Amino acid sequence: MKLSLFGIAFLSSAAWICVFTQSSYGAEASAKPNLIPSAIPPDQSLPDTASLTPAHLQDFQKPLTEARLLQSNSATVSLERKATDIAQQEEPLDSSPEEEIVGVEKLQKPTSTPVYTIEADEIRRESADSLAEILRGLPGFAVNDVGFGADIHTGTFYRGASINQSVFLLNGRPIGTNVNTYHGGTDLNSIPTGAIERVELSSGTAATLYGSESVGGVVNVVTKKGTGIPQFNGFAQLGSFSSSNYRGSYSGSLGAVDYLFSYQRFKAENDYRVPVGAANRGADGRLFNGDSTQDNYYGNLSLDLNDRNSLSLDVSTVTSRRGLLYFGFPLQRDRLDHDTVNLGLTWKALVGNGEDSTLNTTLSFNQDYFSTYGPTQAVFFRRGILNSRSFNARVEHDWQTSKTNNLRWGLDLQNSQLNGEAFSTLPRLAQLNGEFDRDRFQAALFALNTWQITNNFQAELGLRQNFTSEFGSYLNPSVGARWALSPNLALRGSWVSVHRNPGLDQLYAFDTVHNWLPNPDLKPETGSSWTTGFDVQLAKSFTAQVTYFGSRLNDRISVQSGRWANIGVVNTNGIEAALRWQVSSQWSTFANYTYTDAKIGSGVERGLQLSTVPFSVARFGIGYASNGWEVNLYANYFSGARRALFTLASDSPRDFSPSWFSFDLGLRIPVTRGLGLTVFLENLADRSYEKANRIYQPGLTYRVGLVSDF
Repeated sequence: MKLSLFGIAFLSSAAWICVFTQSSYGAEASAKPNLIPSAIPPDQSLPDTASLTPAHLQDFQKPLTEARLLQSNSATVSLERKATDIAQQEEPLDSSPEEEIVGVEKLQKPTSTPVYTIEADEIRRESADSLAEILRGLPGFAVNDVGFGADIHTGTFYRGASINQSVFLLNGRPIGTNVNTYHGGTDLNSIPTGAIERVELSSGTAATLYGSESVGGVVNVVTKKGTGIPQFNGFAQLGSFSSSNYRGSYSGSLGAVDYLFSYQRFKAENDYRVPVGAANRGADGRLFNGDSTQDNYYGNLSLDLNDRNSLSLDVSTVTSRRGLLYFGFPLQRDRLDHDTVNLGLTWKALVGNGEDSTLNTTLSFNQDYFSTYGPTQAVFFRRGILNSRSFNARVEHDWQTSKTNNLRWGLDLQNSQLNGEAFSTLPRLAQLNGEFDRDRFQAALFALNTWQITNNFQAELGLRQNFTSEFGSYLNPSVGARWALSPNLALRGSWVSVHRNPGLDQLYAFDTVHNWLPNPDLKPETGSSWTTGFDVQLAKSFTAQVTYFGSRLNDRISVQSGRWANIGVVNTNGIEAALRWQVSSQWSTFANYTYTDAKIGSGVERGLQLSTVPFSVARFGIGYASNGWEVNLYANYFSGARRALFTLASDSPRDFSPSWFSFDLGLRIPVTRGLGLTVFLENLADRSYEKANRIYQPGLTYRVGLVSDF
């Protein structure tokens, strides 16, 4: 394998500088590795709402939406490095004592791209059933796989990139398997929502740290950590069409060990009426085979070995049983069993005599098991099994080398294995029956350096040198910058080289459900993505982020004529905007809008928008909270998306689903101290609409629940 000389020089220099400076710098620097200054010292309590209102952008850490008022999908946008952070006079790139999370400290995010955060309070108030529902309100996301009749076919996209073209992390470690067939992809239900502390979304130079396949962005799910007196949290919810959602968690401390255990069970029949032409419409006019049952277990243990070393272990499992839907197909009866296991062990150590150098070492194991089976339209039977496993190791050194410089560098290792079986009694497919077993080894050296060049200008440079057993070695650089024009306005921009290898299933596995053929001659997807935008504080409690994003992806992989193929170039351009206004201590509002132009640039579909990717999505919310009472109103807009996949004979693959607009209402009513009643009404207008690809929303639906904290 051929290693870039530039990559060797850069990474070797970083390592030697690290060793040399560490020995001489030691306790001299007291700055911690995180680049994000704290607005509140650790020894102070949280001030009241009025005192939280910042005078300048540099004082603004998160939009002051008391939007603990707003239910979950009101994403709290965190302007992680406001213009003032870089404009501080004579101040180091310092960090606050970081919030405790499992495995790693708060994900330290590059500053040249927008960073969005959804906190636990918003997740809880929305009563979100899955990570997909949590992501739905974030700028840049178009989440079709959510709510009643949700199906993987409808898609989840970030800036036009599919779910496998973004990197998903659990406490800073990868959980994606790059499975693309049998309804694969990162499972957005793999963690009980009650165990989630926050969800962080970043992009740009974050790809240097977490994976060159991050065409879209990096999503980090941070889980809660038990501390102190044992506590039980419970949630029980019932809703339309026999839906139910039960969650419970128990957390606390036992001696030096902190613990948290969580369980969630979600079930829905989804047997509502759908119009003629809808996916899986049964003889009675109702959605057929749309039932879903999921059981999620999560647990973590953490131990402080001493004041400079800590260990943490977390384990999550998902057992899912559901029917499969096919838009445009005649009635189908196939079932999907999906089981996952994620396990991670992290050792965190402060290196040297000071607190300027942190070493994080992580070992993890991921498994995804897919089994689809069932009769076809009449007589024949088919079955497909995929068992994906990956073993991961990561060592990262986060080092504040000086008051104006931070270096993060390290090593990623991953060994992936995929075995499976394809079986069909259909005579013309019998020749494709059989088993397969494949594996892949990947390694990467990475380094991301952040310089505060002047009081108001900060720059980032990253390199990621990748090695693979199948596709050789390749170097992916990234750059970013942020310029504070004034205390209330900052400009930013980033560029990153991306590279995504075909999944093992796309290369070697026959898909018995869709009859898609593998293609061992697939080439990697390569290209670049970029952003530019600004963060502005228009008033003391009114903030805005506007971002232009774009990407060019060569040899994009998709299905053509029933076979995986490199379909050519896809050019994506778009705009995302996030506005937050804390009207008063009781009222707050937000608005998110995303426009995505994801055009196929070559091949037979040249000039067409990618299927199921909408041009525009928007979400607006206004919330009120006082003395435990909460009212939250949401407005949602979806411009429609190209159907394309599995169209009926009479349809054109250029057809778009109709646009739609809906209103939702969420309520929280205090019953007693520690006990509350929640109500969520979706689609107040009670008008059924096509969410995407002939999957329909049923009209007005309800969810009523009780939430408790003891």
